[in-house]
Parts: sequence; C-alpha cells; structure tokens
Amino acid sequence: MAASATSHKAKTVTILGSTGSVGCNTLDLIGRTPESYEVIALTANHNVEKLAEQARKFNARHAVIADENRYQALKDALGDTDVEVSAGAGALDMAAQLPAEWVMASIVGAAGLRPTLSAIRRGATVALANKECLVCAGDIMMQEVRDYGATLLPVDSEHNAIFQVFDFNRPQDVDLITLTASGGPFIKYSLEEMKNVTPAEAVAHPNWDMGAKISVDSATMMNKGLEMIEAYHLFPVRLEQIDIVVHPQSVIHSMVSYQDGSVLAQLGAPDMRIPISFCLGWPGRIDTPARKLRLREIGQLDFLEPDPERFRALAIAREALHIGGTAPTILNAANEVAVYAFLEGRIGFLDIARSVEETLARISASPLTCLKMVYAIDEEARAVARDVIGKF
Repeated sequence: MAASATSHKAKTVTILGSTGSVGCNTLDLIGRTPESYEVIALTANHNVEKLAEQARKFNARHAVIADENRYQALKDALGDTDVEVSAGAGALDMAAQLPAEWVMASIVGAAGLRPTLSAIRRGATVALANKECLVCAGDIMMQEVRDYGATLLPVDSEHNAIFQVFDFNRPQDVDLITLTASGGPFIKYSLEEMKNVTPAEAVAHPNWDMGAKISVDSATMMNKGLEMIEAYHLFPVRLEQIDIVVHPQSVIHSMVSYQDGSVLAQLGAPDMRIPISFCLGWPGRIDTPARKLRLREIGQLDFLEPDPERFRALAIAREALHIGGTAPTILNAANEVAVYAFLEGRIGFLDIARSVEETLARISASPLTCLKMVYAIDEEARAVARDVIGKF
C-alpha cells in the first residue's frame, strides 16, 4: 500500500515543538518531499531564531512562541512574510486546534498536555512524542481519544516498535511486552562513580541524539519508567505484562511475546527519523535517509537486567503506576523539577531519584477525575519537590 503522504493531495501538518530534536527530525523528513506536505503551524518555547527560520523554509501559515516575552522578536523576524504570529499558552492551544490532518505533539514536559488534548478533541491523527501526557493523565487522555475518534500514533522508538508488532485484534494472545533500554552513558558505572557525574556527562547519550531533559532521563533510566507507564495506557496489557531489559546496542527497539512462544521484535538503526516516518506515512511507509540495518556489521546483541540499586528510578516509577491515580502525575512533576535542578548544578545525579521518591512519600495519591485536577496536583508536586531539593 502506498503511503498516504505520497498521494496527490498534500498532507496538512502541525508540529507542536518544532525546534526540539523530534520537531527538527520531522521537518527533515518533510523537507525531502516538500510537495507532499503543507505546514499549517509550527510552535516553539522560546527559540525565536530557529522557529522563524523553519517558518520561512516550510512556508508555515502560523508560527507560535510559547514565551510571550518573545512575541515581538518573532513578529520582527517574520515581518516581511505572510506568516501569522502569536504567543502564549492560549496560542499553543489555538495552533493545535487548526485544521491539520496530522499533528506532531513533541512539546517536552507537562506543558504539552493541553495542546495535545486540543488536537485530540478535533479528531486529528496525533503522533505522540511527549511521554508526560500519558504519564500525567493517561486514563483521561485515552478516554478522550476514544470519545473524539482521534488516532494516536506513538513516536517513542520503544512504543512505536510495539505498535508495529502488537496484535490489537487478539490482545489476549499477548504474554508480555518488553521495552528495551540502552542503559544510557552510565550503564557500567558503579554507584560511587554515579555520585559525581556532571550534567555534561549525563546528556552525552551513547546512541541517540536527544534534548537535555530526555537525555538525563535516559541516564537515570527514569525515561524507561515513564515509558512503562505510557505502555500501560497505550496497549491493552496488565502492569505485570510489562518488562524492561537493557540492550546497549539500541538495535531491537522493543518486543512482544505471545502465548505460543513467538517473540516479535522491531529492529532498526537508532535514528528517530524511523519511528517519526512510520507515523508521518501512516497507514503506509515513506523513505527515510536513516542508515539501513545490517546485522552482520553489528555482530553481537547484548541483553542485561537493569540494576535496581543504580537505577532506582525504575522501581519508583513502577510503584507509582501500581498506586495509580495521581501518583504518576506526582512522579512526573517531581522528576522534571529534579532534572532541571541537576542540569543547573544544584543537586547531584543520584539526588534526582531521591527527590522524586521523597516527593511521592510526602503527597498522598488520590483518584484522578479531571484535567483540572492534573494541573493542581502537578503544581503541588512541583512545590513539594522544590522544597525537598532545597533541603538536600
């Protein structure tokens, strides 16, 4: 079947978070066959220069900067174009509501939740690259997907891999889904060595090119904990059916085991353009410049059990998912605060997991009933996490 993106009609797209790693990779793919796409809107947090450059190159109709203080700078940068410029959180929601068929949701953190839901509520096809949306409000978000007839396509390489090999017609045949983890840059470090790692070392991922926050999450393996929570919401499995294995080569992106003993896996080079292209071309496939996988060149694939002492974040995330309700929301908020405190040099690397665990201990989890509650709990958890960090 030919990919929808290569049909005679250009696919209309909006990218929420176009200046980040996922957004730039998405535009890289679009730029290879620009006649196949029409860019409706591009958004960024504060990077005016990059956003203006992208809006010009791809003839975007709208450019939105989340930081209202940067509005005039963006307006000036695009003053000689027909691009409509706006700023602020409300403008992000408006961008998501514009009639693009396909929306890349790649705004990092809890800030991406509201605009992602805005796209879902108009029944769009949403490529989800934001872990925090499902972590913070998984039950609410998946119900909205069902209620509004939206299509949700996972962009994370692990969930995208599972999506490609999961039998949604017979989920009862699935025995286990296995998320693979690279282990990050500190997979061979001792606990003592991990105490003294620097932000620069933590963001230097051995396989993937990612933003600072996601790279630190990979180094602590909190990203795998967040992905476990995501997988619980994306796929019809129980918590005990989700496993995690360290696979340093990042060749097998995840696996689904079936009750007959079969294991189906999706393999590929560690290049985010592969899962992005799968979502962009859905329900077909499109060409990418990604390196083609040649197993004979790799020679060996390794698999390890994650160390629960050195990577405490995994157990904390599993416990939060087991508790349910607002616990994952608290987990995510505390982790964001702790990661940025580490990047700013205010706490040590191992203090990230300690901060999250103590924040969860201080706030009693309760059933999550509405989106308003998500934002209230998120705000409370951030305040508590800042207090915890202040006492380290």
